[in-house]
Amino acid sequence: MPVVVTTSPGFGRHGRIPELIADRGWEFIRCIDTEKADGGLSEEIGRADALVVGLVPVTPETLAAGVNLKGVVKHGVGIDNIDIASCTTAGLPVCNTPAANADAVAELAVGLMFSMARFIPQGHISVASGGWNRQIGTQLGGKTLGIVGLGNIGKRLARLAVGLGMKVVATEKFPDEAFARNYEISFLPLDELLAVSDYVSLHVFGGADNISLIGERALSLMKPDAKLINLARGDVVDLDAVAAALEEERLGGVAIDAYRSEPPDVSHPIFQHPRAVFTPHSGADTREALENVGLMVIESLDAIFAGDPPPYCVNDDELALR
Repeated sequence: MPVVVTTSPGFGRHGRIPELIADRGWEFIRCIDTEKADGGLSEEIGRADALVVGLVPVTPETLAAGVNLKGVVKHGVGIDNIDIASCTTAGLPVCNTPAANADAVAELAVGLMFSMARFIPQGHISVASGGWNRQIGTQLGGKTLGIVGLGNIGKRLARLAVGLGMKVVATEKFPDEAFARNYEISFLPLDELLAVSDYVSLHVFGGADNISLIGERALSLMKPDAKLINLARGDVVDLDAVAAALEEERLGGVAIDAYRSEPPDVSHPIFQHPRAVFTPHSGADTREALENVGLMVIESLDAIFAGDPPPYCVNDDELALR
């Protein structure tokens, strides 16, 4: 009986996924003990045939202890917390779930734009507290949206934004020119994108290349009434610089879904700013997206346990060279 260990709070809980896991007869162990730094993974990894990864990093030490591991699967898209090189050295495939939650994240980005444009959180607080503070907002139609990272999520967002009558500009390391032509999207260097955009939405991976991608210098290039959305990784944005820009009215608003540490330290001044909106890393948290992600994880696990090349493998080329 294969042993599946997961550090994801969500894997195996939604839609058809619990039934599918039960049908396969796997021993299923969830390591999410909040009182332990690794959720309790170190206590169970030695028994695991496969590891389904949440936010707990997969390190060389994890792999050394995982003597029975046959594969590592991310419950989600971002694999920046997995040491892929060490997995490859150990002969382990690493899989993720590309595009499974793209619609959910893109829709939240639109929701956050509306929230900032029409002061929705502030209006709710006003009415619920007995007030009647009507604020004059703006419409999204005719505004320019800058998408930093036009991958699966960025493309979904671009389609929605174009449907709302927005102009879309983007940066992307591997640009899809055909898609851009179809939706009249212009590719720009990051500095130019920041300068022309009314909204900037971040959809890039974390990691060393993108740490504080949006910091003091980047913010200085943005329009003073522009609004920033971070649905990427917490370390992509310098919160100190963003808080200062809001306070000095050099930034019109910010909406944040991802944080360097989660839950974040709310003593930071940004959490008291009236033009900041926060969500609890819930970009992918829809029933549909969570089921899609779970189905793709199970598809990879089935292949791994059958000894077949798994789908959605991010290091298959490197493994083939071993």
